[in-house]
Amino acid sequence: QLNASLATVNAQASIDSVTGKIAITTTNDYGADNLSVSVSGGTAFAAGTSSAIIGGDGAAARRNAVASYNNLLTQINQLASDAGFNGLNLLAGDNLKVVFNEKGSSLLSVQGSTVNISNLGLGPIDTDGFQENGLIAKVMTAISSASSQLKAQASSLGSNLAVVQNRQDFTKQIINVLDTGAGNLVNADLNEEAANSQALSTRNSLGISALALANQAQQGVLQLLR
Repeated sequence: QLNASLATVNAQASIDSVTGKIAITTTNDYGADNLSVSVSGGTAFAAGTSSAIIGGDGAAARRNAVASYNNLLTQINQLASDAGFNGLNLLAGDNLKVVFNEKGSSLLSVQGSTVNISNLGLGPIDTDGFQENGLIAKVMTAISSASSQLKAQASSLGSNLAVVQNRQDFTKQIINVLDTGAGNLVNADLNEEAANSQALSTRNSLGISALALANQAQQGVLQLLR
């Protein structure tokens, strides 16, 4: 009869064959209820009316876990809503167009997805929602599914990011080539230009000297003809 009564709280009584004392154990995996047993007289719990408590503060610990879980859900929603930049939020389902050339003919369209606890299949739970292991298992399954969904979305965003980074690197290389070409056209090497100027001045001087000598020779020929 005692075990029949204890079965309702996942407990069982047994008698020690040596001491004759009654031992009560519990397999209460719910962790919620403390088990109180009261008897009058006898030696199991000393004389008089006494009580023994089997269990502990499992219920309180699980309620604290519920509060932490619900707080994390709130943080997930707030984090997703704060992920916007320049008026666009890919975690709110916005669409981002990245243009790669000046004509707008080459572009990449990145479609975001709405991320919140509702779309992830999660939701706040009641204070006693973790008191049964079965309920905890359901929450763990939902968290695993939400994690897989987020990983798929992260993979898609990561692929688009790789494309943008590759195009950015290509554009930087093109800019460097154009800058170098423009510099070669407009930026002069002062040492080289000074040497060229000196050479040109020397050639001019030699030309003037040659013309002077030719003129003198011509004058000498004219004098001989006279």
